[in-house]
Amino acid sequence: MSVVPVSEIVDRAFEERFGVPAINVFNDLTMESVLAGAVQASSPLIVQTSVKTVRSIGPEILASMWKSMTAGISVPVSLHLDHCPDRELLTTCLKLGWNSVHFDASAMPVAENQRQTIEVVREARTYGASVEGEIEAITGVEDGHGSDEISSQHPLQASLDFIEATGVDVFAPSIGNAHGTYLSEPVIDFNRVTEIVTRHPIPIALHGGSGLSAEQFTELIARGCAKVNISTALKETYMKSSLAFLETAAAANKWDPPSLFASTSADVVDMVLDLTTQFGSAGKAW
Repeated sequence: MSVVPVSEIVDRAFEERFGVPAINVFNDLTMESVLAGAVQASSPLIVQTSVKTVRSIGPEILASMWKSMTAGISVPVSLHLDHCPDRELLTTCLKLGWNSVHFDASAMPVAENQRQTIEVVREARTYGASVEGEIEAITGVEDGHGSDEISSQHPLQASLDFIEATGVDVFAPSIGNAHGTYLSEPVIDFNRVTEIVTRHPIPIALHGGSGLSAEQFTELIARGCAKVNISTALKETYMKSSLAFLETAAAANKWDPPSLFASTSADVVDMVLDLTTQFGSAGKAW
């Protein structure tokens, strides 16, 4: 098994009701480490890149990193472009081998969002790629994208009509979840997930996963959240691990970058192992 379409991963997760970590990486170490964690857990994995990361590193370099790090990998993995409103960048990433794109046109009127998403789905299909869509913005700013204003929900029928008309593979509703660190206890609309998948069975993307409780994850996955986005948790793990190592190095006046990288990588791998166990994807590779 190696690189596969996101739909192949999330369709099985949706059917069997487990969650697949979809982790936003931001450099070579985090990409390599989350892949290593998936292999150790024998878990499928979705590696995500934000628009900010793609632009800062460069799509060609990211594509090259991905191809070299996944050559011969033993678990099913996919590369996904997260929250991208830029049609030109979507096309660039699809041409370079991204397996999935999230066309985020939630700032547009629903009708225009739907019209353009239909075009994105048609384009992605020519590359064998999947598409994630949404009509409601997820509250919070992540990697320079989004707004802290609370997003309003559209009527349920608007979501169902959008899913049917566009043919998206994954749908991301606003259910009280938020990007970034939760400043207060989130109030999650669990029933919204059930209402959507009951009327139109489709894998649901859970955005703003970092900070939800184990019980909330379990219930949402059971209701159909097959793709669980993780971004803030990785950033915190990476930076706190690096800080702790550097504090120890400073105290000992011993400076060895390879040891820093190895220590941080090990903590990221442990994070992935914890997530795959919690979401039920460990041991699900095929």
